[in-house]
Amino acid sequence: MEALFTLALATGMRQGELLGLRWRDVDLDAEVVRVRQALTHDPTAHTYRFKEPKTKHSRRQIALAAPATQALKRQRIVQAEQRLKLGEAWLDQDLVFPNEGGGSLSPRTVHHRLVRLLKQAGLPRIRFHDLRHTAATLLLGARVNPKVVSEMLGHANIAITLDIYSHVLPDMQQDAAAAMSTVLIG
Repeated sequence: MEALFTLALATGMRQGELLGLRWRDVDLDAEVVRVRQALTHDPTAHTYRFKEPKTKHSRRQIALAAPATQALKRQRIVQAEQRLKLGEAWLDQDLVFPNEGGGSLSPRTVHHRLVRLLKQAGLPRIRFHDLRHTAATLLLGARVNPKVVSEMLGHANIAITLDIYSHVLPDMQQDAAAAMSTVLIG
């Protein structure tokens, strides 16, 4: 689960996007992932299936931070070992984060593992989606342009990002005023 949680924190990808991520959509040399499908719940069939992202903004390319790239490289090695161990029993869906047999990983399983990991680390219980919020908050707090953060998150427009994360940005006006003073005064 290391690579899954690392990628969630480093990219702000949605859980379904991560669970639907395929190796063909990962370019470790260029350090990018492309969001082209997501694992979604089908309530009528009581099952999960892969679907294309709902909007053109959700279908995107995300640059990877070095720790995410390294975690994905380790994930590829671990997965190759699992494939060899299972042989023909491996269900090859090209998933980056499959279950033990190669098929889709259940969001419920991810939730239980996250809760267990947080408890072992003595950290408060959070939802998987909170990793997405943490990524956005960290990026905005590091002064990454809100438009870039919005694109990484796959929001339809920057207004959504600014509305959700405006609490992170209050001192940016003071920064803007200081920058303008520098420009005007020299």
